[in-house]
Amino acid sequence: MQIGELAQACGLSREALRFYEKQGLIGARRLANGYRDYPDETAMLVHYIRTAQQLGFTLAEIGQRLPRLWEQADAGPLLAAALQEKLADIDARIVALSALRQDLATRLASACPLQPQQASG
Repeated sequence: MQIGELAQACGLSREALRFYEKQGLIGARRLANGYRDYPDETAMLVHYIRTAQQLGFTLAEIGQRLPRLWEQADAGPLLAAALQEKLADIDARIVALSALRQDLATRLASACPLQPQQASG
């Protein structure tokens, strides 16, 4: 499948596909005329990449995990572990953002928001 066909099948631009290829997320062989020729399963792989991005995974994280997941006959346990780790990461970020929000709200209520805050306790 050539890049235009893959772009249309995935709803992405050719530039996005070239970027994914440059990042090592997808691969193509070159035809004699220099055109990229993608295996048919690349469309499914691009779908997985986009879904993972929507779930909060960075392209770097996807690139680190994707080869292991793709090579497994039953990737379910590895995928579940990856999703559990991402969930724990998001939970930790929510806690940190809540603390930051509280700090900002406290500072906003003070006479001089940039003054060092007194430790309570």
